[in-house]
Amino acid sequence: MNVHRSLENLNKKCGSLLLQLNSSLMKNIIAISCFVSFLVCFATLPLVAGDLTLNTRYQERNDTDVFEVRKQQRSIPANQTAIVVCDMWDKHWCKGATSRVAEMAPRMNEVINKAREQGVMIIHCPSSTMGFYEGTPGRKLALSAPVVEAKVPLQKWCHLDPDREAPLPIDDSDGGCDCEPQCENYQAWTRQIDTIEIHEGDAITDTAEAYNVMKERGITNVIVMGVHMNMCVLGRPFSIRQMVYQDQNVFLMRDLTDTMYNSRMSPFVSHFKGNDLVADHIEKYWCPTVTSVDILGGKPFEFQR
Repeated sequence: MNVHRSLENLNKKCGSLLLQLNSSLMKNIIAISCFVSFLVCFATLPLVAGDLTLNTRYQERNDTDVFEVRKQQRSIPANQTAIVVCDMWDKHWCKGATSRVAEMAPRMNEVINKAREQGVMIIHCPSSTMGFYEGTPGRKLALSAPVVEAKVPLQKWCHLDPDREAPLPIDDSDGGCDCEPQCENYQAWTRQIDTIEIHEGDAITDTAEAYNVMKERGITNVIVMGVHMNMCVLGRPFSIRQMVYQDQNVFLMRDLTDTMYNSRMSPFVSHFKGNDLVADHIEKYWCPTVTSVDILGGKPFEFQR
């Protein structure tokens, strides 16, 4: 009997110990599961808007009236910043221009996605294609922004300003197609190239609506990328000249742009040297430039040559 009772007591103690162990194990499992769930949720949340650090480059005259390159690191609030994607069409009348747009679009899309996560407003501006986007959330967003009075009236096109800038350093009077023979000029585009993603919360426009969106959201910093530097990137109502006139802090992303320049025209340099010359012009007379490295790290984008 004593042996039997001893075995019963031992069984009870073992059972109680097992229950305690199981309870402790379950608590640990639950705690680990909660922690893993927290990590998964945290990893999928957008980054909290903070500051963007930009390594800017600009040019100013020295004491002998010669332009010198200056560099300055600047921090700007991400939630007060917009990226304007200028005329990154699905197709251009110039085959060379079409191929270069397609070549830089993947890197541009990476920049846009990363910037969006950081709280930057994305404004897609594929001119003359608004019919394709009619009724989309991006068009509705742009149309819904209250109309504001611009400091300088926004025009469909802003030509070279002789009171502020020298003539462009390249001759684009032939249209700038560097193909041989040159391509026929016609409206080839129907939409923005689909490599560049458009997300909910992005705006789509090709007019002064872009500025309305900026004012509605308290945006004072504008990073312009896209094509073409010597034409739309300078002249459109959402782009460099006209945004500078509105006292916006404007930056050109110089590694994610291109020119319409034919190397058989003055100053008779390569197409890519022509790009550099126009970027220099913008740094001298309009705004600083930056590169995609400021958003993504790594190395600046370069076209295959």
